Amino acid sequence: MLSRAVRVMSVERNDLPITPTPLEHEAYGWVVRFVSGDAGPAEIEALKQWSARSPAHAEAFDQASKVWKALDPARRKLLAETAPVVDVDARQRSAVSARSRLGRRAFLGGAMAASVAGAAWLVARPPLGLWPSWSELAADYRTGTGEQRQIALGNSVLVDMNTQTSITLRTSGENAGLIELIGGEAMVSAAKIALPFTVIAADARIVASRARFNVRYDGRSVCVSCLEGEVQVERLMRVLQLPAGRQIISSAQGIDTPVAVDPMIVTAWKDGVVIFEGTPIVDVIAEVNRYRREKIILTNAVLGRERLNARFRIENIGRVVNQIEQVFGARARTLPGGITLLG
Repeated sequence: MLSRAVRVMSVERNDLPITPTPLEHEAYGWVVRFVSGDAGPAEIEALKQWSARSPAHAEAFDQASKVWKALDPARRKLLAETAPVVDVDARQRSAVSARSRLGRRAFLGGAMAASVAGAAWLVARPPLGLWPSWSELAADYRTGTGEQRQIALGNSVLVDMNTQTSITLRTSGENAGLIELIGGEAMVSAAKIALPFTVIAADARIVASRARFNVRYDGRSVCVSCLEGEVQVERLMRVLQLPAGRQIISSAQGIDTPVAVDPMIVTAWKDGVVIFEGTPIVDVIAEVNRYRREKIILTNAVLGRERLNARFRIENIGRVVNQIEQVFGARARTLPGGITLLG
């Protein structure tokens, strides 16, 4: 959810600014430089300094990132061809002359290792998901926007990955298997295993034997739903047994009291369906944006608190905008670049 109103730059049919200001033009140059992989630690520092010149600079980069993220490959190519070349001063260039052209993975790795101020926030929290975080790039398995896949771990564990999900394999001599959910959502089916299977998500550990469960981590909280059998949820010094049909949420505030949950609703995504039951509109929009490259931006906080009951096929999930308009009298405005303002 955005914490402030967003001004989206005007764009033409080709999704480039109609009359970009010099500041906006520079911001596009920065975006293109980073997503092309033609950047190094010195560029991170230069971008940090450029963004810190004024709130307008930071806002311009923020908006340029939004537009880039919404574009299809052909339009991104057009923008890359028209964006200015961003350069850094001689002192910064000399610091990385030996590796002036890094690939995206090498750039991120170098940035993490370099003692460059500001590197951490760009690598760990890419603005608007403009590029994958280091953890996502290093993941063993990833799914993109709208993608789902199933992986088999050994002979007895299946992991179904939902959209925008990253998983890393871990080694453990005491478990049948150990994975870390970097982000996203996964359903784990562990049948007939002698040793427990463990999923790590943030600071929570989910341990199960002969169980089926769903884990979702959105960067703020971990939601665990036991579908069959029983799972054990551990966080800090607290251990909780979760039977089938129950769900808990673990966050910085601790582990909430388990609540009843319908397994059919929790796993509907696996069948290509998303179900909302009394879900706040702000959460509905966040969920819809996980499945679509086009983005919906909520501009009305009051509307965001309204609750929606609906069921959509994932391929038709964009219809949620029309339904919110009809049910709540909201208004939607579509902008070039696949951006919809809803308020």
